[in-house]
Amino acid sequence: MTTKTPRWFTSSYSNNGGQCVEVATNLAAPHGVVPVRDSKNVSGPALSLRTDAFTTFVAGIKSGDM
Repeated sequence: MTTKTPRWFTSSYSNNGGQCVEVATNLAAPHGVVPVRDSKNVSGPALSLRTDAFTTFVAGIKSGDM
């Protein structure tokens, strides 16, 4: 079963005073995108990143390159 409704979540590492984003990884496999939005403005716009771009972004954060 495929869903088109994003299931938003914030990383457990995001306890930094509200400077976080939410992602909806449930759309990665069925649609090839990972929506990202500002956790302080959940009714605002969301970016839809291709899964490869999101993976590269996360790898860069983890390695300290970004």
